[in-house]
Amino acid sequence: MRWLALLLAVPLLFATVIACGGGGDDDDDDDVTPTQSAGDDDDRDDGDAVDKLEDVDEATIRIVASGTFVDFEFGQQNNVAGSGSGFFITEDGIAVTNNHVVTGAAFLEVYVHGDDEPRNARVLGVSECSDLAVIDVDGDGYRYLRWYDGDVESGIDIYAAGFPLGVEEFTLLDGIVSRPDAGGETTWSSVESVIEHTADTLPGSSGGPIVTADGEVLAVNYAGDQQGRAFAIGRDEALAVIDKLWEGEDITSIGVNGAATGGADWSGVWVASVESGSPAYDAGIRGGDIITRMEGLVLAADGTMEDYCDILRSHIPTDPLAVEVFRTGTSEILEGTLNGNPLELSTSFAQNVNDDVQDAPSTTTGYDEYFEVTDDSGQLVMSIPEAWGDVSGLQWEFDDRLIGYSILAATDIDAWYDWDSPGVFFGASAELRSTYSPVQLLDLDRNDFGGSCEYDGRYDYSDPLYTGVYDVWINCSTTGGTFIVLTAEPDDGSFIILLQALALYDDDLDAIDTVLDTFLADF
Repeated sequence: MRWLALLLAVPLLFATVIACGGGGDDDDDDDVTPTQSAGDDDDRDDGDAVDKLEDVDEATIRIVASGTFVDFEFGQQNNVAGSGSGFFITEDGIAVTNNHVVTGAAFLEVYVHGDDEPRNARVLGVSECSDLAVIDVDGDGYRYLRWYDGDVESGIDIYAAGFPLGVEEFTLLDGIVSRPDAGGETTWSSVESVIEHTADTLPGSSGGPIVTADGEVLAVNYAGDQQGRAFAIGRDEALAVIDKLWEGEDITSIGVNGAATGGADWSGVWVASVESGSPAYDAGIRGGDIITRMEGLVLAADGTMEDYCDILRSHIPTDPLAVEVFRTGTSEILEGTLNGNPLELSTSFAQNVNDDVQDAPSTTTGYDEYFEVTDDSGQLVMSIPEAWGDVSGLQWEFDDRLIGYSILAATDIDAWYDWDSPGVFFGASAELRSTYSPVQLLDLDRNDFGGSCEYDGRYDYSDPLYTGVYDVWINCSTTGGTFIVLTAEPDDGSFIILLQALALYDDDLDAIDTVLDTFLADF
């Protein structure tokens, strides 16, 4: 399959962090409700608050997240323990870390200053796009950090606290704020408020605090790049979501630990792990999947999570969101709806019959522009390439009588009938359904093409609206085209659809897939 070949040929496009994804155990009997805002330091008893740099280690924690995840390069990794950092913001065990440290893990172990044995913790809430998580660590009486309330400006002395590379020894590295308002679009998040700083950071530092000389939190460490630059989630971004996470609400999240990835002509969000019970899990998304589209939009085309997160920010958590998923283990394309219909096998002719079609000539540019067409009655609609501008919307004639509605579109309709032009016929009829089932109509149509094409096989078809079957014919006439004949019906069986499409080159299959995504009969 073309997708699988591309995947195997593409190098890893995002860094594998030591902190693997994870999730929390929601069976804890003790409900945690904030008694004060995360940023409301004035209402707290300062007895356990850290007030100097030397004591920051007492409020900084090492988090070990254990679970199974799927690595883009190395495949499934079973029972792997990854490490990240975090810090307490209350004395009763509420702590902040990164989403990518905890989401999808089977369980968390937290190492607290002065303890040889780890403590258990559960995830209260996460934000994939802000890359933040709030966890509740067993126990109380912890030292905690206060938030810095001054202006964040270039040149401020800062210190990165945490446990880089998963080592047990606490590390505090100095630097300055180099840019207080840096870009926050990365392969695994889309943070709106980011600072760039000069303190050295390594994997395992993720989720640790960036503190001032007084030990106050100015930002949350989350990223570094190959150029040696380090980035942290700004205080304002963190405070805007932490209270909601503390209350158990997930923000801009569907429950995946993922990252943007892609190749020369594909892109999507790679899913390393999935949180049980999340919208993604309930829809059937699993580790090793690539979410290629959401709400019809191609994801990660620019190599970041920006479009993915913009969609989530434009909806509430319970909104249904249509998704398309490429399952790497089986090379299948699946479609479904978050908070709606679970994933099911999608029909993609570009995927399923690509090997039977010639590559487009190097002089062609493919189909970049599409437009919507209807039949003359307005009952049928679909999207076609602008190049298929020879369009007829006359009534459907069958056995010399008018039996329904139709659209025929091609680069040249006369040439389409002679197997010389790509194009598509789309018809719908209630009258035909009273006589034929989809299989019967396809069998009837099958007798017409044996003299011009070679029969390649019959396959099941299903989408959210219609169910049916389709035949594939190859090596049609002297052009060697591929002809696809599909018959289908809605769940109530009130009418029947016939779709006939001719592809001469692989670009034509992409156009036919667009027809599949958009064709609709309004009876």
